[in-house]
Amino acid sequence: MCGAVVGCGVGGTQGGGLSAFGAWQASPWAKPARYLTRVGSEESAKDGGQKVHEVLRTLHTRMTEGMYPVGSPLPPQRELAQDLKVSRDTVQKALRQLVHEGWIESRQGSGSKVLKTRTVQSSARAAVSAEPVRLGSLIGAAFEEPEVAIDVFTLTSESLDAHVRIQDERIRAGVIKPQSILIRMLLPSDGAQLPYPYNKRQPADPRPQKRLRRIKRHHTESMQGVLKRLDRDMADLTAHVEIRHVPLVPYSKIYLLNGREALQGPYTPVEQQMELEDGETVTAVDVIGVGSTLTHSVKSDDPTSQEAVIVDSLQAWFDACWELLAE
Repeated sequence: MCGAVVGCGVGGTQGGGLSAFGAWQASPWAKPARYLTRVGSEESAKDGGQKVHEVLRTLHTRMTEGMYPVGSPLPPQRELAQDLKVSRDTVQKALRQLVHEGWIESRQGSGSKVLKTRTVQSSARAAVSAEPVRLGSLIGAAFEEPEVAIDVFTLTSESLDAHVRIQDERIRAGVIKPQSILIRMLLPSDGAQLPYPYNKRQPADPRPQKRLRRIKRHHTESMQGVLKRLDRDMADLTAHVEIRHVPLVPYSKIYLLNGREALQGPYTPVEQQMELEDGETVTAVDVIGVGSTLTHSVKSDDPTSQEAVIVDSLQAWFDACWELLAE
């Protein structure tokens, strides 16, 4: 069935137990995963701009996963700074960016309130549960299979890195026990001149593109490290990630889960303030993937159904790019 998913959730089911899309208390987000609470300690050698980016990633993920639902207040700035191991100045910069992006509203004396989340439209899951469907729930369920095969076409691998880290914790805790994990990821070639991001006042400024490449490198190396350590540490598990680059501009991100499910969502161009590596803040045009609606398709037993055609067509497209265009 085809529909749209809410957010990029984490979690999933184990055996016949909890619903992958159900009770909040069962989700790893009920207590933030360790890597989400150590931005400062893990990134202490990085510049302030990178720390702001990491805080933004954490808050985006928590909002889309339902830890901070629409209409709820964010924790006070001092609490966020302590939780994420960063300065209040870094938190304030991240919150200003969220206001600019329309994720929150902030009023002096009353704090910040969440205004939106990501949506995943999924008629398949809606028929089973009234609970919002989240990307992390779907990825979590995919990791519960004995053989995990995930193909992704994305701009930076930022979201996938976050979700793979969650599954790493579930595996090490013995909650799930996959036997093999293979992630294939297509990324835009480093040499490709993308139409975004760019400095609106100085379009030829190379710094926004340099920043994008650094973010992409950071998250791909992070995910490679997670899978490499899993492969080394877990005796009954083989875990690998293969990364290839294609001379294509991503207009949307695509996830293919175990050959049976597909998710896709557009990258939406937005104007926003961007802090560059040298500390300067510029008005830039960039794309936002976190807030976009993801459309979720699940193969049925009928190979001619619309959902099966969507999944098979996207898988065929990915395989062709992987074999014929990627390097």
